[in-house]
Order: sequence, then structure tokens, then C-alpha cells
Amino acid sequence: MPIAVIESLDHEGRGVAHVDGKAIFIEGALPGETVEYASYRRKPRYENASVLSVVKASSQRVVPGCPNFGTCGGCSMQHLDRSGQTAAKQRVLEDALWHIGRLKADQLFPPIAGFPWAYRSRARLSVRTVVSKGGALVGFRERHSSFVAVMDSCPVLPPPVSALIPHLKHLVEGMSRPDRLPQIEVAVGGESTVLVLRHLEALSDQDRDRLKDFADEHGIVWFLQPGGVDSTHLLHPPDAALLSYRLPDFNLELAFHPTEFTQVNPAVNRVLVRRAMTLLQPGADERIGDLFCGLGNFSLPIATMGAQVLGIEGSAALVARARQNAERNGLASRCEFGVANLFAATEESIAALGRLDKLLIDPPREGAIAVVKALPSSAAPWRIVYVSCSPATLARDAAVLVNEKGYRLAGAGIANMFPHTSHLESIALFER
Repeated sequence: MPIAVIESLDHEGRGVAHVDGKAIFIEGALPGETVEYASYRRKPRYENASVLSVVKASSQRVVPGCPNFGTCGGCSMQHLDRSGQTAAKQRVLEDALWHIGRLKADQLFPPIAGFPWAYRSRARLSVRTVVSKGGALVGFRERHSSFVAVMDSCPVLPPPVSALIPHLKHLVEGMSRPDRLPQIEVAVGGESTVLVLRHLEALSDQDRDRLKDFADEHGIVWFLQPGGVDSTHLLHPPDAALLSYRLPDFNLELAFHPTEFTQVNPAVNRVLVRRAMTLLQPGADERIGDLFCGLGNFSLPIATMGAQVLGIEGSAALVARARQNAERNGLASRCEFGVANLFAATEESIAALGRLDKLLIDPPREGAIAVVKALPSSAAPWRIVYVSCSPATLARDAAVLVNEKGYRLAGAGIANMFPHTSHLESIALFER
């Protein structure tokens, strides 16, 4: 078998080596290691491979904390210790800023990291019935496959949710059409756990009774989703309250529907919001824009610090939830929310928002290129805090802000929102 010396990690957490002039991306390998590998995809300029054995191990290699690691596709970096994961993600951000945007931040912020286990308050569990593997399977998909991994627990889920997996298997096996139940979505908030069952055919009365009994026995709430996201509705118990999460630094509680977007890691989100407010420094005489505001995760903390907030979001349902959250937290007088497609932003649509002293931008992976291009060259917000889940689009947008709009990249850093995976959240500060 071929042997390689690992030089670095790529943005997907794979070890990078060069053999006979060709780049080899090796899953399960760490920088400084010598490994035997087997390629599963060969291209003229590169190969994708997996580790067969570690000849010389890195000092940062640890024993994975989950028995499913290596088969389950949910995590890719459990073999790397916590500090190594954080450092690797910081390098991914720095590399993206330089190679894509040709930028270096004036300051690197300390990484934000939390406890690496039991952190995931949101998940989509696939459901399959496979007779050869013992019946119903409930869990994450296997790596490089549409098959569902055989698993009875998941340590990145909250323990009560992880413990439900065997019971969910048994429940699915007793349903009238288990082959028509492709997914169970998990949402945890406050003291409640919601399970959203996707079903492709109408459920029988007996099926509904089984679900209700399961909810009563395990203390969860069932929602059903017979079609698109808009079809999601409560099944049992009928008096279940909305999910919520707290931002204790700002004495806030935000409610959400189980299919509405919230961060998967509540503990890291709390620190990220605190960091964003420290960088933004909202003032009582300021009017601040929160673009891609969602249900108010950043808008409401800004308002608690005395500023007037204009939150803009493309989803009417999320805007309605943001308004409700402002009302329930006594901040409606400082918050204004509107619906707009920010991916189609123009100079005219941004100007129509009125005076904005500062700006917070928190887009999805596609980034906010239309927004940053539409910002005026004069009378623009003098400070921008940009929260990103894609270092590549952050770097692209940062280049526009610096090279075309007159900002400097005052600082940047990462938040390890998704421990044991290659995904990273980042935050950057721009000033004119």
C-alpha cells in the first residue's frame, strides 16, 4: 500500500499530502503523520483516499469518542484533539481570507469554543428499513453513502435525545408503512424536545395513537410534516408550548417553531452573540441594521443596548417571529422588521432603508455579495460586523468591502459551532 507524509489539513478536515507531484486528500490523517492509505477516487491532478494505518502518529491524535466514528458521516474530526480542531479551523479562515480575498485581518480574535459533546440541539435523522441490518435504522447517513449508519446512540446529541434512538427504531418498526417515513427532525429548546416526523403517506389512526403514546412515555412533542416545510403541524400533546432558547447576558428568551432556523449549538451561540455586541458596540443614539436577521438572534441584543434596530429577512414567517420575540421581551418600540430579498439588493433598495450607523450581517452560506456591492461609497455604515458560516463567501465579500467600499478588515476569528466536523462559523469586523 502507498505511504504518504501529511503536510496540512484542508477545509474539509482531510490530511493533504503530495505523492509523485499529485495532491492526495486523505481522510483520517493529521499533519505530521506518516500513513498508509487507499484511494477511492482518482483524478488526473488529485486523489481522494482513506487511512489504512498510521505509521507515525501526531501528538494531537486522540481516540474518537464515538463508536460510530469512521462509518457515520456526521463527524469527520473526532481523531483530532480539541485544540487541534480549533487551530485547524482558524487556519481555514486565514487561508480563505488570503487566497480568495488577498486580505489579512489587523487582529485575530480569540477562538470561540464550547464543550465538544452533547452540543447539538438540532439534527435531521434519516430513517430506513433494512431487513438485512435488523429492521429499522434511525440516525445519520454513512460517510460517502446514502445508507443510514447502524447506531444506537450519538454523543454529539443531548443525552436524552441520543437515548431515544433505539426507541425510535422500535416505534418505526411498528408503524403501518415504515418505508414511507424518511426522516425525523430533532429540535431541542428550553425544557422541550420536539420530533418532526416526515411522512410520505397519510398516517392511520393506529399510527397516530402509537406516536401519542410514545410522546407521553418519553416526554417529547410530536410534529408531523406530510409535505413541504409549511405543512408542519403539531400532533401531540395539544397544549405544547413553543420551543425557546435564552440569551442570559441580555436577559432574553427567543421562541421558535421547530422548523425555523436557529443555531445548532446554543452555548456557542450565546458567546458568539456576546462577541458580536462587543465588536458592534451599539449606542443609544444609533440606528443599526441587522440583515438576514432571522427571528431576532442579534436584533434583540442590539435593542437591549439602547439602539434602534432595523431587521431585514427574506422569510415572512421569520420576520413575524422576530416581531413576536421583540414583543415578548418588551423591545417592540426599539425594533422594526421588514421582509426583503437581500440576494437581490440594489443601491436603491439599501438606500431606502434609511440612515444606518452600523450594520450586522449574518447571511446563509451564499454570503451577502449583493448587499456589500450595494452599500454606498459615502454615508455608509461606519462599522460592520459580519457573521458567516462560509469562510469562502466571507473572504469574497470582504474583498469588496475593503477594495471597493473603503473599509479595513479590523479583525476576524472563528467560532467552533460544530465540534468534530469541518464546518466553522466566523465573525469579522470592518471599519471605515
